[in-house]
Amino acid sequence: MADDFSFEITQSIGELSKSKGGWALELNMVSWGGRDAKYDLRSWSPDHQKMGKGITMTREELGALKTLLNTMDV
Repeated sequence: MADDFSFEITQSIGELSKSKGGWALELNMVSWGGRDAKYDLRSWSPDHQKMGKGITMTREELGALKTLLNTMDV
């Protein structure tokens, strides 16, 4: 039997891209299972009921990623 899980998007930060099907790659603050919200980067269906694979980061991890990205020439 599959474990029930819950999520709540507590803050929408921004959309990075959108597919032809309407799914959007978004950075949000998401609370998983009632825990404290973390930064979350993943694709979402237009109604936010379905999601793709993604990554969830703490504030410290997001800061480390920002530092790393700032060293890149993109």
